[in-house]
Formats: sequence, C-alpha cells, structure tokens
Amino acid sequence: MKERNLKVLKIHPKDTVLVALTHLTKGEPIIFESETYILKEDIEEKHKFFIKDLAKGMLITMYGITVGKIVIDNVSIGEKMTTTNTKHEADAYTFRNANYKWQAPNINNFKNKTFNGYHRSDGKVGTANYWLFIPTVFCENRNLDVIKEALHHALGYTITDKYKEFADEVVKNIHNNNSLVIDEHITIAPSIEKRIFKNIDGIKFLNHQGGCGGTRQDAATLSNLLAAYADHPNVAGITLLSLGCQHLQIDDFKSDLKKRNANFDKPLIIFEQQSSQSEEQLIKSAIQSTIKKLKEANKIERKPAPLSKLCIGVKCGGSDGFSGISANPAVGHAADILVALGGQILLAEFPELCGAEQELIDRAVDEKTAKKFIRLMEEYNKMAHAVGSGFHMNPSPGNIKDGLITDAIKSAGACKKGGTAPVVDVLDYTEPATKAGLSLVCTPGNDVEATTGKAASGATLILFTTGLGTPTGNPVCPVIKVSTNTKLANRMSDIIDINTGEIIDGIKTIEEVGEEILDYCIKAASGEVIPKAVQLHQDDFIPWKRGVSL
Repeated sequence: MKERNLKVLKIHPKDTVLVALTHLTKGEPIIFESETYILKEDIEEKHKFFIKDLAKGMLITMYGITVGKIVIDNVSIGEKMTTTNTKHEADAYTFRNANYKWQAPNINNFKNKTFNGYHRSDGKVGTANYWLFIPTVFCENRNLDVIKEALHHALGYTITDKYKEFADEVVKNIHNNNSLVIDEHITIAPSIEKRIFKNIDGIKFLNHQGGCGGTRQDAATLSNLLAAYADHPNVAGITLLSLGCQHLQIDDFKSDLKKRNANFDKPLIIFEQQSSQSEEQLIKSAIQSTIKKLKEANKIERKPAPLSKLCIGVKCGGSDGFSGISANPAVGHAADILVALGGQILLAEFPELCGAEQELIDRAVDEKTAKKFIRLMEEYNKMAHAVGSGFHMNPSPGNIKDGLITDAIKSAGACKKGGTAPVVDVLDYTEPATKAGLSLVCTPGNDVEATTGKAASGATLILFTTGLGTPTGNPVCPVIKVSTNTKLANRMSDIIDINTGEIIDGIKTIEEVGEEILDYCIKAASGEVIPKAVQLHQDDFIPWKRGVSL
C-alpha cells in the first residue's frame, strides 16, 4: 500500500482545497507535495482549507469539479472553507457523446462465488422471504397494527421488548422505594426469536398515509409503489386490506400489478372492510387466511444462485466530510465488481447528484439514456425552484457541521457509491430495473423516501453509508449500514454493520474494503448474517408523492 499523508488529503490534482483527516491547529505548518501551508485557523477533521488565494466570484474545485464559489472579497491560503465564504456552484451539463470506456475491476476473488437465495418463478432471486401486509388506504393502518401484534406474537417474530421490560423495572423500583431515582443501567436479557415458520424471515406491514385524499395522481403513484413491493423478489405472498371507498381501488392495484408482471403468481389475499360483517370478522379472517398461506410459503428454501442475481441499492444518509473518501468509494468498488459479474446496482437520490451530472451523462451507454437523466433532473430541480428551494438547499445542518459545505461537495462524494461503471438505464420512481449494470433511480435524497424507492425498483439489498449515524431500514429489503469513520462505528455499534474508517486511518485501501463489503453482502443475501437494521426491526416506509422533497 502506497504511503500517504495521514493529516490531509487532496482528492484530485486540480483541487483548490485539502481535506483535514484529523484535527489541525491554527499556525500549524502542513507539508503536502513539497508545499507548506500555514493554517490561519483551526481546521476540524472532515473540513477543508484553501491552498490557493481566491477572490470573490472565483470557483472552488474539489473532486476535480466545481463545487462552489467565493462570496466574500477574498480568501487566502490556510483559511477554512465555510458557509460564510463559500456558496454552492456547479458546472453546466449537456449530452456530448463522450464514448466512455470502462476499466472493469479484477473479479478473480468473486467469479466462482454464489449466494443462497429464494428463487421465484419469474427468474428473480430474493435475499429474504417475507410475507407482506398492504393497506390500500391509511384507514386500514389500525387494523394492520392489531394484526401485526397478534401474528408476531403467535408466530414467534416478536423479540422481547427490552424497553418495556426496562420500564416495568423502573416502575417497580419507584413504587417500592417511593423515589424518582431511575437506574439507567438496568439490563434485560433479550429472548431468542422462535419462529413457527423457519423459512419465513418476517411478516412485514406497509403502513402509510395515502390512498385517499390528496390527488388522484398521488393515489396512482402509491398504487404503482405497492404493486412494486408485492412483486418484490424478497416477498413470498401478500395480504391486502382495503376500506372500499378510497381513491386507490383494489382493481387499480391489481391492474398495476399485472402491468408490472403479467405472470404474477404469488398468493394474494384480499379483504375489504366495507364488505365485511364487522371489523372483528375482517381481522380474524385475515389472520386465519394468512397463516394457512404461510404454511405453503414456508416450503420455499434457500438455494444457490449466481451473484449476477443480486440487485444492490446504494444510499447515503447522515453524510459527513469523510463519506466521499472512505465509505462511498469503497461501496463503489464493491458495486463495480458486482456489475462486472453481471449484477445490478441502483444509484438514486437525484438532489444529491447535483454537480456530478456531467460525469454520469458522459457514462451513459446511449443518448436516450443520457437525455432521460437530464430531463428528470431538470424537471425535479425546476419543481424545487418553483417553491423557493432548489437542489443547492439539500445539505442538512448536520452535513454542513461535518464538512459538506455545498450540495456539489455532497453530490460529488455521494455519486462515488455508484462506482465507475457505465450507466445502462435511468428509471423514474417505481420503474423496475430490468438491465444488468448500473441504473440511476429518480428519488428524493430523503433517507426513507430514497430507500423506499430503491426497493420498488428491485433492490434486494441496500448498502447505506453514514458518517453521523442513522437508524433507517426497509420492510422488505435488508439495509446494511456502512460507517465512514471508526469513531462512529465504535460509538453506534448497535446500528453499524461495516466500518470503512480504516481507509481514513491509512490501514486499508478502498479496494480491500470494497471486497470486504461485497463479501458481507453475499453473507447477508444468504441469511448467514443479519444486518443490524433487520435485527432492530427498522421497517421504514415513506411513499413519495412527487412533491418537493430534497
């Protein structure tokens, strides 16, 4: 491994800033590539400082592209990049027929590997085997909650709720001592999950706030989303609950399901409350019918499948100044290996591709693909500007605090998750991935809306990078959390699966960690390891109404 400076990093030769890999002190001389830079102020780790004197209006370069411009009279060498001296700026983009040539990575360590998945009749292979409950309208959420509690208890999917037991102990302690002193260190040993159906990985529930009210377009989008989840490779069967009078009718859902998969053959049980004798009868019938079907679905067992059957979504959330130089490039290397093996990679979050558009356009396999990406990006950004916003307003306070000063900086690092492979397709929200290789999926940057959309396009695993920590998961698609730094991995070990901080620490290379990530994916796809988000039942599901969400 090539020795490098462990204090600072220059990502691209053209860059006008250096990234602090550790805390740097005012007055400290930083020697980098035969140049010495005297710091004008403290530079926290993950933040950047200027290595050129720049005047007002001049462009700032990072990752080799424009990521901002100077908005004060001038900045000098050694000054920290901040929201006071820097504002978002990105280069214009257009289709230019770049004739992109891809250098595929070495796949020798993976070409003969398989994973053990659930084979479906349409040729797809799931990484999990879930039974799915779907409400066509929010009015059925309460019934789903009742059914969830009953089925999870009866079928062994309820893990002892340590917080309920903790609360019981606290109440008992207070009652006995007549005191308000709470012992925060009371520990409760968790019970072991005891499934009745060994090959059913879980019973999942898609509670949502749609299906009626709003616009008919919202209901139509929701119908396509729910149909996508019903058709998902990780789903064995579906129980659908409808009220009856809502915008999203059962026939609409069934029609969208048939359009998506003309040969759909999974068990689909449907109940309509306004046609039932009573709520109790509806709930009991749904429980009884589902358990009968689960007995049949349980007969499906994991069998070997080539890695080309994997479809992995790549996502970042709670990003920091290390995201674009550790976790995201490492995930990108894993993505490139999978693409070289014939698998599928889904890169979404269009607001977080702002500034990186030209690179992705140049990698498009043809003009049609490139122009669909341009159209969706422009329509989305125009919609945001119409309400006084824009992609430039995407970075959160947490992002900015940890070094992502502009959306272009965030985006340049975010797109690294997709690797370097050609862009074979561009998918609008809920469109299914049908081609091997890297596809772009139009979703918001919002963590849950994005993961919800990736699963709808067919992701059977999601690699989720984070620098600040996030508990996001998904009901049907296992989400694997990848930390950008060792401090986070140690502090939030209950939600982090993989640590890429060793890249920052100079211990491992991006390529080494990328292979480790893909190895973990194979184990997760085979049920050999259970990602923390799955263990914690983090089943987040938020449909996008196609409004402004960054």
